[in-house]
Amino acid sequence: MSIPTEPIGSIPRPPELLAAMAAHSAGEIDDAALAQEQQRAVSDTVRRLEEIGSPVVSDGEQTKPSFATYPIAGLAQLAPDGVVIPFADGHQRQLPLLTGGPFRYQVHAESYLRAAQEQATVPVKQAVIAPSALSLLYPPGGIDGYSQESFLSDLADEAEADIRGCLDAGAPVVQLDFTEGRLSLKLDPSGGVLDQFIALNNTVLERFSPEERARIGVHTCPGGDQDSTHSLDVDYAGLLPKLLQLKAGNFYVQLASEPEPDKILALIADHLPADARIFVGVTDPIDPRVETAEEVRDRVLAAARHIPVDRLGTCDDCGFSPFADDTSTSRETAFAKIKARIDGTELAAAELGV
Repeated sequence: MSIPTEPIGSIPRPPELLAAMAAHSAGEIDDAALAQEQQRAVSDTVRRLEEIGSPVVSDGEQTKPSFATYPIAGLAQLAPDGVVIPFADGHQRQLPLLTGGPFRYQVHAESYLRAAQEQATVPVKQAVIAPSALSLLYPPGGIDGYSQESFLSDLADEAEADIRGCLDAGAPVVQLDFTEGRLSLKLDPSGGVLDQFIALNNTVLERFSPEERARIGVHTCPGGDQDSTHSLDVDYAGLLPKLLQLKAGNFYVQLASEPEPDKILALIADHLPADARIFVGVTDPIDPRVETAEEVRDRVLAAARHIPVDRLGTCDDCGFSPFADDTSTSRETAFAKIKARIDGTELAAAELGV
């Protein structure tokens, strides 16, 4: 396909996996039984993505507890009362707080990638959490004997290892999930927190060569959990110029759910980094209605009026189920939307003659 199109991340878990996860939490099944169900879910996800023509696939985050917390699953040095993320419908998610150091990832994303590669016949991309999100684990009051400076140094090392492991394992692209970027402007409208996030992420990205950074992307969205968002009301104009300063080769920008997409596209065009590719969101995971291929085509054509076609790609706005317990979107709906994205991108490419 001459206009690349990629999934963003999570796909709703099958009922059998959700049941196995609940049974495992209740002590009713062992680790091996859970792992067997997880493997089935990954295999089914990869197979179905390939069947609908996805040129690049992922594991749909079937075995992650969430897109954000996979590195700390099982970490003992955590307390439950961390940063609260409020969503527009009133529900909340809460991060834990770190209670001691040194900080080390318990799981690296390479393990998810290799499991999916065993099932795939096409390239497998891998999503990782941006270090800026995990920086929120450090408590405001500090940790005795473990300074914030030491924590951020350890975090940068771990984030680099997370990305590098996936690149070395053959991922065509590694995607940093940066949903906290837009949220930061809601928590701190001055932009100071966003500046800190950008600086931290660039500290990690600058450790990679230009050739490696061409295979690294950053995804931004206003959150998408239980059919609600945490920062859709935050003006993109405050985020995108700074986001596009990140040292990455690809940017995945939620756009389908934006009320004024042309305004956003013009802003992107004004700040488009040299050699970067912009993947525009053309399907909205929160909208229960499945887009038609023709609607997707028209969204791609609109984007091509602002962004050179050779710098353009398409994606879904967000993952469909970023937290494992989010069942607000069905698995069937997710695959139908992904197929519309693939087919619509192909229609647009044909009309553009590329």
